[in-house]
Parts: sequence; C-alpha cells; structure tokens
Amino acid sequence: MNNFPKRIGVTGGIGSGKSYVCRVLAAMGYPVFYSDIEAKKLINTDPELIDSIKELFGNEAYLNNELNRKHIASAAFSDSGLLSKLNALVHPKVRSAFDEWASKQDSNYVFQEAAILVETEGYKLLDKTILVTASLETKISRVKKRDKLSEEEISKRMQSQMSDSDKITFVDFVIENDDNSMILPQIKKMFKALFNEVI
Repeated sequence: MNNFPKRIGVTGGIGSGKSYVCRVLAAMGYPVFYSDIEAKKLINTDPELIDSIKELFGNEAYLNNELNRKHIASAAFSDSGLLSKLNALVHPKVRSAFDEWASKQDSNYVFQEAAILVETEGYKLLDKTILVTASLETKISRVKKRDKLSEEEISKRMQSQMSDSDKITFVDFVIENDDNSMILPQIKKMFKALFNEVI
C-alpha cells in the first residue's frame, strides 16, 4: 500500500451521523467516497450485479429497471443470510470503485464512508478506520426523522449491524456524534493521534 494518499474509513451504525462527519471532512477539503451512494448506482447499472441480485431475490427485485427497495429490505432485514449474500455481491464492486477513485485523488488523505466496513472486513484494506457513535436514543430519533420508519423497522436494521461496542475493538479512533458533541475538535484530535499531524 502506498504511503499516500492515506486511506481512512469512516463507519458507524444507522443513525450515528457518519455522513455528517464526512460532510465536515469534505468542507475541510478532503475527498470523501460515499460507499452507499456508489452501491446504489452500481446496483442499478452493473449488468452482472443486476443478474446476481435477481437470482438471489427473484425477478421482483427490480421494478421499472430500478431496485425494488421495499421488497429487498423486507426480505434482507428479516433474513441475515440473505443480507450477507447481498453484501457479498455488492461490496467487492464498491471496493474496486473506491480503489480506482482513490488512485485519482490529489490529497494526502482520502476517506471512505461505509456502514459495514468492519462486518465486511473492508477496514483491513485501509490505513486507519474511524467509528462514529451516538446514543441509541439519538440514533433512533435521527432515523425516524430521516427515513420515516417505525421503531420496529429501525430495530431490525440495527440488529443486522454489529454494535458499537463490538466494532470499537477493530477501529483506530472514535468520534462521538451526539447532538452536544463538537465534531471539528475531534477530527483535529484524530489527525494528531493517528498521523501526528496538526491541522
């Protein structure tokens, strides 16, 4: 792995606010690769991936040439085996897209936002990984507001991901993103702790 750019993962469970942390990083001038956005694009455009998803979930997996998210979510979040198989199809494609993107960036540091970097062991391919955390109440409140889901639906999605306490042992730095926590000082502390760099 080349010394530069340093590849830093940003992960966290649903509602943790990892996208907000990434927006702060982007505002600071650092390139950020949003894995979920790339995955959504590939799921609807990559012929090989489309065929594999139809094989896994049936032809109803797509509606009007778009992923039938309601059907997929209902099946995948009720069956962890299906969710694992879906991730195994999508994440190698996303990883390749990230590698290609990172090689083109003119920056000492690039960031990859991904919800399940630890679960997929994608963190092992990065230089460092940051975990964004928030209290359970804060997470639920954010997801309710953003996605208009019930607490039962939110709970199913949370149960499909590793807990923060389990993820912490695999990451290099933790950023707390409760509503009363300031992000920028924590980012500065992260650069100092991980790279001995003052920004």
